[in-house]
Amino acid sequence: MIDNTKNEEFETILDTIDLSKPAPVDEPKRQYYFIKKARGYVKQMSEKAGRPLFSHVTTFGCQMNARDSEKLTGILEQIGYREETEEEKADFVIYNTCTVRENANQRVYGRIGQLKKGKKDNPYMLIGLCGCMMQETEVVEKLKKSYRYIDLIFGTHNIYKFAELIVTRLESQGMVIDIWKDTDKIVEDLPSERKYFFKSGVNIMFGCNNFCSYCIVPYVRGRERSRNPQDIIREIEALVADGVVEIMLLGQNVNSYGKNLKTPMSFAELLQEIEKIEGLKRIRFMTSHPKDLSDELIEVMGKSQKICKHLHLPVQSGSSRILKSMNRGYTKEHYLELVDKIRTAVPDISLTTDIIVGFPTETEEDFQETLDVVRKVRYDSAFTFIYSKRTGTPAASMEKQVADAVVKDRFNRLLQEVQKISGEVCSVHTDTVQEILVEGVNDHDSLLMTGRMSNNQLVHFPGDESLIGKIIDVKLKECKGFYYIGELLKK
Repeated sequence: MIDNTKNEEFETILDTIDLSKPAPVDEPKRQYYFIKKARGYVKQMSEKAGRPLFSHVTTFGCQMNARDSEKLTGILEQIGYREETEEEKADFVIYNTCTVRENANQRVYGRIGQLKKGKKDNPYMLIGLCGCMMQETEVVEKLKKSYRYIDLIFGTHNIYKFAELIVTRLESQGMVIDIWKDTDKIVEDLPSERKYFFKSGVNIMFGCNNFCSYCIVPYVRGRERSRNPQDIIREIEALVADGVVEIMLLGQNVNSYGKNLKTPMSFAELLQEIEKIEGLKRIRFMTSHPKDLSDELIEVMGKSQKICKHLHLPVQSGSSRILKSMNRGYTKEHYLELVDKIRTAVPDISLTTDIIVGFPTETEEDFQETLDVVRKVRYDSAFTFIYSKRTGTPAASMEKQVADAVVKDRFNRLLQEVQKISGEVCSVHTDTVQEILVEGVNDHDSLLMTGRMSNNQLVHFPGDESLIGKIIDVKLKECKGFYYIGELLKK
């Protein structure tokens, strides 16, 4: 849904724009100019086609990408495209790409190839590619050479220019490529279409300064840039006024928020300001880097009435030697100390993590250290990954890459341990009453509703669609491993 709180204001601004004059220089007014101009072009194409035009946005990767896609969708709707669930039927298809793992690129190439026939059959069809994958020079060169039917290619730093790039493409009748190596710009206050009316992601910062040796994110997302706290608060207040009760604060490393602001503000201080917003019920955030998790933040989490009882704290490895090679900035001992502090401050917190198996030079002893952390922390769940070489990262050229058979064996053993512990940890709430934010109808049983506990665990229970967006009390009857079956308490 379009953010209604901004829509009327946005339309008022569009009414003041004179397309006979040059485009404004200042953002975001410049983009309003191109949105209005693009509307004219899309209207003309729709009239020629004798039907409405439809768009489809496919998102690969993280929640930062998902939030970017909401902006892309909002702009497409504002310029005249209706949303279409099937990309084969859409007139504008855009892939918002991820490049954290190299095999993700191959998936995108396959999807692009499938669109070639549709492009030939539909004279009004446009294809766009954006996101992290487009920040790689070799990818763009391959697209220019082998996928000449693509219309629009841009990266992570200039997504806000989407409408302007569409106009450039419609006026040039040729492939448009606009890739920025880096930027210090943050442009917000543009149309956005939220997936849910009751919850929303909110970007608090962009980029990453950590340079973990296996990760390409700093190269494709750029250096850390924090948004001004006043802008963040204003956005959340507008969302709450529009019906949002839960927000997810987004950043590659939210714990380092505020370091580059003219007047520095810590992430803990930002959270305290956000908590003051009336009508906001729940605050989530990700991702937290262990090296920047401060005692101040732990204290704020312990005292908060709104911060959800869930912390995603990627460990990646339990071996201090491997962590040093990964350039993670902490040791196994430091990580375990953090977990103790967090559990002391928030005894009922749910901890989840990311773990990489088979990092270069990893030995069986190193792997056992990882298993030791899993057994000591007892995560509610863990995202487990087999190490994947990522071209352009230091780890890709490291010697002593671990044999595939060894990695797969360790991965299976880790997964078994994680699932065993998770089943034990997640069942502790059986027969308790929990507050659930109802998110929608169950995907597999239309008689059930699906909601989420403060600790991020899913609950399925009999109910109806009138409950969507409400926080209600549900009694948890049976744990099914990663979710609960519950019953609605009648008042």
